[in-house]
Amino acid sequence: MWTEEAAATAEARESGIRNKSSSSSQIPVVGVVTEDNEAQGVFKPMDLNRVIKLLEETDKDGLEEKQLKFVKKLVQCFQNGLPLRDLAQIFKILNLCAGKIKNQPRFVESAYDIIKLCSLPFLKKKVSDEITYAEDTANSIALLGDLMKIPSSELRIQICKCIVDFYHAEPPKKHIPGYQQASSSYKIQMAEVGGLAKTMVQSITLLEHQLVEKLWVLKVLQHLSTSEGNCTIMMKAQAASGICTHLNDPDPSGQLLFRSSEILWNLLEKSSKEEVIQQLSNLECLLALKEVFTNLFMRGFSHYDRQLRNDILVITTIIAQNPEAPMIECGFTKDLILFATFNEVKSQNLLVKGLKLSNSYEDFELKKLLFNVIVILCKDLPTVQLLIDGKVILALFTYVKKPEKQKIMGWSAAQHEELQLHAIATLSSVAPLLIEEYMSCQGNARVLAFLEWCESEDPFFSHGNSFHGTGGRGNKFAQMRYSLRLLRAMVYLEDETVNTDLCEKGTIQQMIGIFKNIISKPNEKEEAIVLEIQSDILLILSGLCENHIQRKEISGTEGVDIVLHVMKTDPRKLQSGLGYNLLLFSTLDSIWCCILGCYPSEDYFLEREGIFLLLDVLALNQKKFCNLILGIMVEFCDNPKTAAHVNAWQGKKDQTAASLLIKLWRKEEKELGVKRDKNGKIIDFENLPGLSAEDFVTLCIIHRYLDFKIGEIWNEIYEEIKLEKLRPVTIDKKALEAITTASENVGKMVASLQSEIIESQARQDVQNEQKVYAKIQATHKQRELANKSWENFLARTSNAKTLKKAKRLQEKAIEASRYHKRPQNAVFHGTDIKGLNTTVPSGGVVTVESTPARLVGGPLADTDIALKKLPIRGGALQRVKAVEIVDAPKKSIPT
Repeated sequence: MWTEEAAATAEARESGIRNKSSSSSQIPVVGVVTEDNEAQGVFKPMDLNRVIKLLEETDKDGLEEKQLKFVKKLVQCFQNGLPLRDLAQIFKILNLCAGKIKNQPRFVESAYDIIKLCSLPFLKKKVSDEITYAEDTANSIALLGDLMKIPSSELRIQICKCIVDFYHAEPPKKHIPGYQQASSSYKIQMAEVGGLAKTMVQSITLLEHQLVEKLWVLKVLQHLSTSEGNCTIMMKAQAASGICTHLNDPDPSGQLLFRSSEILWNLLEKSSKEEVIQQLSNLECLLALKEVFTNLFMRGFSHYDRQLRNDILVITTIIAQNPEAPMIECGFTKDLILFATFNEVKSQNLLVKGLKLSNSYEDFELKKLLFNVIVILCKDLPTVQLLIDGKVILALFTYVKKPEKQKIMGWSAAQHEELQLHAIATLSSVAPLLIEEYMSCQGNARVLAFLEWCESEDPFFSHGNSFHGTGGRGNKFAQMRYSLRLLRAMVYLEDETVNTDLCEKGTIQQMIGIFKNIISKPNEKEEAIVLEIQSDILLILSGLCENHIQRKEISGTEGVDIVLHVMKTDPRKLQSGLGYNLLLFSTLDSIWCCILGCYPSEDYFLEREGIFLLLDVLALNQKKFCNLILGIMVEFCDNPKTAAHVNAWQGKKDQTAASLLIKLWRKEEKELGVKRDKNGKIIDFENLPGLSAEDFVTLCIIHRYLDFKIGEIWNEIYEEIKLEKLRPVTIDKKALEAITTASENVGKMVASLQSEIIESQARQDVQNEQKVYAKIQATHKQRELANKSWENFLARTSNAKTLKKAKRLQEKAIEASRYHKRPQNAVFHGTDIKGLNTTVPSGGVVTVESTPARLVGGPLADTDIALKKLPIRGGALQRVKAVEIVDAPKKSIPT
């Protein structure tokens, strides 16, 4: 806020008149534009603190009129905007007015007028004002939500209008010199910081029967929910469930449903989706959604109604992903299945009697959404019976046939193609759950017949303009792709009825034929789709032929040929990311399931150098393939012809199969962390950290576990022979005795090794114990020496005779340590200090030669501390008034 001095200074600058009465001690003021100085934009001072103080007063005659007059004057002052520096005081005035409404209804108008001012721009004098007054602004805006508790319709509506205006900022009506408008998003940011969204959500519960006010609140929440921060606040305030339960409230305008669905959309997109779903996953919310959707489905005919119906269905689909949502209990699942199939399967249910879907975009989207929700619902197993009752399989199979010339059920050709692909994709999820219904509808026959059409040369212009139609424009790849997915899903159920029916209908030969037809017509443009089709064909063949020799024989050499074709793929394509890796996995699986165990197929595979191709892939050294290839190689080694092929193989740089396998072994050891010395010898088989003696005793048994197991088996054989009173022949008897003796010797050896380990540990324990005792003994001895030294020290300080004796011993020791034969011309330096009564070594003597003699005189001048060559003056130290140093000698510190 301005001081009166600042206001006066501004006025003087504008008008050229100096205000002599300005004083820095006066109270804050704000500016108001009057009629006289409006052109110049000069502020007229107004004391806000005085208004606050006046509103806080009570019990005075004529006080209400005076208060209303001042508030009205305040409103006139801020007709062009609210300065940020005054916002806290203005809202305090607003709060005081709101508090008086209950007993003084005339203050409703005052509060209304002040709230209306909040729609005006916020003004800043400095660029930093937005930051400086951010907290005051946020708290002030948050107060608007609290004022929704006042039971005044016009006041609540004005609050909502004011908040909506935050999102439609307008420039100030008039420019005020020295001020500029705050940024257009400043109010929105402060509303989020102040938590306005929470109080607005809570206000919905106060407006149960006030439709107009409720619609305004929903409009506010619709605007607030455009930011993630507000959506998070609203979600925590249980906005989702609170809004959803009121979807069916009476509303002739239709705005309630529209705005509510928009808010729910925003909450799902911009806050925690899981928490919002959890809020909506209750019976009350789902019943409300069910009623809304049913009404719109049956009675919604306008473009807007159909869009809203589809939005509600998408929200329902998202909720249905939660397995805890009571979709079945509220009857929503049953209705959705009915709505999804009523066009294909005739129903007498009153909900769909006489209903028809048009080929409009909204109805077409609805059909796809209903197919999608079936996929979501079928994940909940209790839904299966409802799917059976609703004849979902039969309805979906109406699309699994070649297109007819005339339009089917009113859909255009492009729409029917997209629904056809969507229906087949839906069958891939639903059919495995409903095997009996699938078989009763002749599912296998329908799919195989559709695949024949997909492979045929019949002219067909595919639009390929949808998610499921990707890569299928102008061809039938999309239809073939999803049909094979459906077959693969059914085959991998391992249901013998389904698989037998497929084989009897010639599925193996048909799959091989489709594969050959595809590789004979390479299509690089849709290479990824083609690779997926090939992978699915090989997986279907694997599922059908596994553990069935007769089916492997049906696959025969033609099946081997398509496998070999894939094995010859350029290894560089494995890194392309198009799907060659998946195709190779499917191929290896097909070798295992369709070739191994069938000797004619194995021999043909060997003749066509299949082992060489396997070893070529193995030499690529890709770990993801190694295990599968090595398993296949092991199985192939049961065929006596395999060894010759393995030995004959040569890789790059004349690498042999044995060398390759050893290399792989070393790589595996390295990954496992097995250590070897420079010669390749293992150096840690048993060098395991953190093992106790008991662990090593157990490790001995583990090391010889197989020997013990073999001995145990032979012992059981020997006991059975004895029980049956059989007498083995001499050779067998000797062999049995030798084996028994060997097993016993292994046991004795392990027992001996365990005894050594236990004895070694016992010796180690004794040694460790002795070390501990020695350490304890040394510690006690050290303490005794320390105590004795301390006693000697105390004796020297308390007994003169002891001190003299110690002095003599010290001098004697010093004398004994001296060198008595002095070299010639040697200078002797005395180390004794005469007249010193201590028996501890003294520090070195330091002499500073440059110290003037008159400064070292006094009582110590006659002692031996001073050096003889320095001139000494007796007496006390003298004060020197002034010292003049000319060519002062250098200092030397002898040690």
